[in-house]
Amino acid sequence: MHEVDMTKCLLLSLQEWKLQHAPRVPVVEVVHLQVGDFTCVEPDALRFTYAAAVQTTWLAGSELRIERIPLQARCVVCQATYSPNPQQAYQSPCCNHPMEEILSGRELKIRSIDYGFPDAAHPAQSAPDGTASPSLRSSPRQQAEAIVPEPCPVA
Repeated sequence: MHEVDMTKCLLLSLQEWKLQHAPRVPVVEVVHLQVGDFTCVEPDALRFTYAAAVQTTWLAGSELRIERIPLQARCVVCQATYSPNPQQAYQSPCCNHPMEEILSGRELKIRSIDYGFPDAAHPAQSAPDGTASPSLRSSPRQQAEAIVPEPCPVA
């Protein structure tokens, strides 16, 4: 089950993100993750391992929400965009050429994090570059977007 290794990598990435806010500790409500269908990651297993791993950590009580990204490819011969499937051996349905160019479906990244600080009076939306803009929400939560972790050394 490589979901355990994926969870370890996810937690390492979140720990690095947390350190960017030191000395304050963000209270994470939701981690939004994008998972491509061609990554061989089972979303339910990943949610389970995440929930088990965060029980006694600073992430306790947070939720992992997974957006599945479908596998899409483009045929290098006929230029058709298609949804490859194993029943067709991932070949182009137009010309039966083997899949060579994947457009989507291999993603495995943190899309955003919904979080706040216990002492936050006025929420802001934090961009990846550290700049802040007015919040899009009325609750005392913030959202960090497009966090792309470095390759994980655990796997």
